[in-house]
Amino acid sequence: MTRLCQNLPRRPVSRYSLIFILTVLACSCPALGKKKLYIGALFPMSGGWPGGQACLPAAQMALDLVNNRTDILPDYELELIYYDSMCDPGEATKLLYDLLYTEPIKIVLMPGCSSVSTLVAEAARMWNLIVLSYGSSSPALSNRQRFPTFFRTHPSATLHNPTRVQLFQKWKWTKIATIQQTTEVFTSTLDDLEERVKEAGIEISVRQSFLTDPAVAVKNLKVYKEKLYGKKYVWFLIGWYADNWFKIKDPSINCTVEQMTEAVEGHVTTEIVMLNPETVRGASNLTSQEFLAQLMSKLGGKNPEETGGFQEAPLAYDAVWALALALNKTVGPLRAKGHHLEDFNYNNRDITAEIYRAMNTSSFEGVSGHVVFDAQGSRMAWTLIEQLQGGSYKKIGYYDSTKGNLSWYGNDKWIGSGPPADQTVVIEEFRYLSQKLFVSVSVFAGLGILLGIVCLTFNIYNSNVRYIQNSQPYLNNMTAVGCMMSLAAVFPLGIDGLHVHRKQFPVICQFRLWLLGLGFSLAYGSMFTKIWWVHTVFTKKDEKKDKKKHLEPWKLYATVGVLLGIDILSLMIWQIVDPLHITVEKFTREAPKGDLDVLIQPLLEHCNSEKMNTWLGVVYGYKGLLLLLGIFLAYETKSISTEKINDHRAVGMAIYNVAVLCMITAPVTMILSSQQDASFAFASLAIVFSVYITLVVLFVPKMRRLITRGEWQSDTQETMKTGSSTNNNDEEKSRQLERENKELQKIIQEKEERVSELRNQLSERQALRSRRRASTITYQNHSPPPFSITQSDPRSLAPPPGYPAPASDPHPVPQSFANSSSLYQSDSKISRNKCHTSRLQLLYK
Repeated sequence: MTRLCQNLPRRPVSRYSLIFILTVLACSCPALGKKKLYIGALFPMSGGWPGGQACLPAAQMALDLVNNRTDILPDYELELIYYDSMCDPGEATKLLYDLLYTEPIKIVLMPGCSSVSTLVAEAARMWNLIVLSYGSSSPALSNRQRFPTFFRTHPSATLHNPTRVQLFQKWKWTKIATIQQTTEVFTSTLDDLEERVKEAGIEISVRQSFLTDPAVAVKNLKVYKEKLYGKKYVWFLIGWYADNWFKIKDPSINCTVEQMTEAVEGHVTTEIVMLNPETVRGASNLTSQEFLAQLMSKLGGKNPEETGGFQEAPLAYDAVWALALALNKTVGPLRAKGHHLEDFNYNNRDITAEIYRAMNTSSFEGVSGHVVFDAQGSRMAWTLIEQLQGGSYKKIGYYDSTKGNLSWYGNDKWIGSGPPADQTVVIEEFRYLSQKLFVSVSVFAGLGILLGIVCLTFNIYNSNVRYIQNSQPYLNNMTAVGCMMSLAAVFPLGIDGLHVHRKQFPVICQFRLWLLGLGFSLAYGSMFTKIWWVHTVFTKKDEKKDKKKHLEPWKLYATVGVLLGIDILSLMIWQIVDPLHITVEKFTREAPKGDLDVLIQPLLEHCNSEKMNTWLGVVYGYKGLLLLLGIFLAYETKSISTEKINDHRAVGMAIYNVAVLCMITAPVTMILSSQQDASFAFASLAIVFSVYITLVVLFVPKMRRLITRGEWQSDTQETMKTGSSTNNNDEEKSRQLERENKELQKIIQEKEERVSELRNQLSERQALRSRRRASTITYQNHSPPPFSITQSDPRSLAPPPGYPAPASDPHPVPQSFANSSSLYQSDSKISRNKCHTSRLQLLYK
């Protein structure tokens, strides 16, 4: 071996490498008939990906066939020198040093793992070595600037991304989440995926990463513990693991086999097609199935699912064939240039360039399919789509990245335990009224109708009784009928699509509107008419009161008719211009209990019209004003007593209750319109309570009076007339007495004013006499004869004819006035007979 390895240049070696390296060693063996070419390889027999367990036997099978072929490298023999890289870049760095600096010279390096391949491929350019990998998928290796001599029979991991994007678009996904280990292979793959999904209009909502321990990242993407798996979720996992990887116990995982099996069920993998699905014989003259049979024999009966790298074994087999065919293709061009493969050394660039050109133009049928490399040295291949179904992987489709063609097994549909997340089955589900609530309220409404019938019958039977007549029995009848119509509206209020067909639902809507509207007009309108008449007659000025006091009963009925006519006209216009029809309200989709890949779309039927809010505003506004006016009139007439309408106080109490309930219920039901149970409960119970209060307040006191006083028998027609005439006379006398009373009050007021005036004058005169007291004594000494006062004629004091004589003076002289003579007495007490006439003139001036 005179031309064995020349001195190797001492060059630094990068610390970043992948799993496994195959080095092709070229060495001259003059003593033998064939010259040996050495291949240096690093097979990961352990570590994160123990692919060497199946890939090494496959490579040895390929070498045996190549060395036995006379048409491929007839003058050479390929020999494999390999080490276990454990898929560790640190370990691979030491082994790479041994391969490069230990004889013999290797003509090609063949690593396996992406992390090891990165290190080897970056260092190989300094030794002019071709690198051919069978198990590296990192997209970073598809960089001719950084890795100019790198080739691989394992396609780049980015080849999965077009397949994934095609699936996302087919299933109409709009958001995805990712979790990755921060190694170059996964980081570059996800960078490429992010660009592709962005172009497809798909958002990556969450992107989590971890270095060695995924615990922190999984906190944001909780899996089994949070039930983030199953039919409602689709996980995309890398597909290079063994088929039973989730059943293998791992001390670092605190999940049982059963939990792992349940969690990974239904996940999807995209894996490069590594075994030719067609039965064709390629360069090795073996079909894919024959290759598998020989591989199984070489593995000695080991379980393929428990053998690392079993799926990638065809790639390692074809990698040796690709290398052998490329070296065979360089023999002629090198001989023409005066070179031979055995002349290779780490400084010979010409031989490396020939090997590179031969590898770059490789094209043959292998057991893994058609082998061809792109401009970056990556394998072009189909992508297999699989799903774990029932604990085993099932093929569901293929994707040809060169043609953009997605094909499925069997029918063109999702195969497995359920459709993807964004194609979750949506089940429309109508929300119906609670039947217990409907039955309960209906019972109360039915009892209320029976009570209304009893009240109506009682009022009709006793309509000739004077007490009932004075309460306007016909208006009472209208009230009872209106109450029963309002209660009847409760039944269509509770009828929905559960009871009638959707085509008949608009008829139910009409019944609701007309029964409730007309019932309110009759019941409330009759009560409002009573209270309005009482207010009109007894709270106006006298001159107007006399003109309006004698209202005839037909005017009361006409008032109710006007209110009823307004309702009928407005409802007719509403139904002609904008009729009610059924509309369906959609709510937020809900996920049912259990791991079902379905969503519930709640729906609710409504009676609606195009301008529903406008019509409701008009109706509520009109009736709201009537309610407020009724409250005002009831308050104004609370202290009035009249025999003409003897129950107006009870009517006022009923109006209070009806108005309060209606003004509370109307806005609440509009707010709760999307909650069918609450809306029906508020509306129906308000109707029931209003009717019960009205019937009890108006009719029960009448029943009690007739029962306790025995006034059941009706009076005769004559008695009715006499009673009516007597009532009219009494009312006339009452008005006359009222007028006389007011006249007398005016006279009394005038008299009181006169008395007050006289008292003021008396006080002034007493003050004047006090000032002249001194002069009075002087006049006593010269007093004239006594002045005799002639008594008046008693007849002058008699009362006017027709008036009785007063028993006593209604205005007696005050005590001070009676004793006023003492003011004119001297020390000797002048008597009344000795009073001076001048004093009398002054006193009675």
